[in-house]
Amino acid sequence: MVEWIRSDAPVPYDEAVAWMEGRAAAVARGEADEAIWLLEHPPLYTAGTSAKPADLTDPDRFPVYETKRGGQYTYHGPGQRVAYVLLDVAQRGHDVRAFVQQMEDWVIATLAEFNLRGEKREGRVGVWIARPDKPPLADGSPREDKIAALGVRLTKWVSYHGLSINVEPELDHFDGIVPCGITGHGVTSLVDLGLPVTLDDVDVALQKTFEEVFGSAGVPRRPQTAR
Repeated sequence: MVEWIRSDAPVPYDEAVAWMEGRAAAVARGEADEAIWLLEHPPLYTAGTSAKPADLTDPDRFPVYETKRGGQYTYHGPGQRVAYVLLDVAQRGHDVRAFVQQMEDWVIATLAEFNLRGEKREGRVGVWIARPDKPPLADGSPREDKIAALGVRLTKWVSYHGLSINVEPELDHFDGIVPCGITGHGVTSLVDLGLPVTLDDVDVALQKTFEEVFGSAGVPRRPQTAR
């Protein structure tokens, strides 16, 4: 059984990490159910294990947190749905790469609930939206904007950290970093694309599509307020 948890107020990042580490250890010991935690953070930047200092272009803008998840710099803040994913990857095939691909598939299926086509790109973790309405890049390649970021860590084969989907964040808050180390392309959100979608709408879509991507090993329950 997967426990679904939702926090209505923004959660400080260090508190979220402490909770995830404790819960992941409990899942690994068989003392707690797997969990999906839906939340927002106050405005902040996080640096994954591959983050390059030069990609933090405005270090004084928001708090910066070093984190153990994979990936580079990313932004979290109000209007962005963060889903922390605490699942037993050992029971789901012992394949980290396939697990990350499943997470991308989960985001794509969630976006499809709003008739939006999200896409993967070779060499770029996350989910992308083609933007034929925008001028191409200088080399002539089509413009694409990132709508969801992913970064996970495993402890004893239990995942933590997870993904974020841009619903209605302040997009200029991404300007203080090179998001995920990728230059040229931009970021977008559901509302930026003209879709009047709320965090609650995204939560419903995430629950609806979870089982079809991850299988019946996780049957989502109605979200409850955390803490």
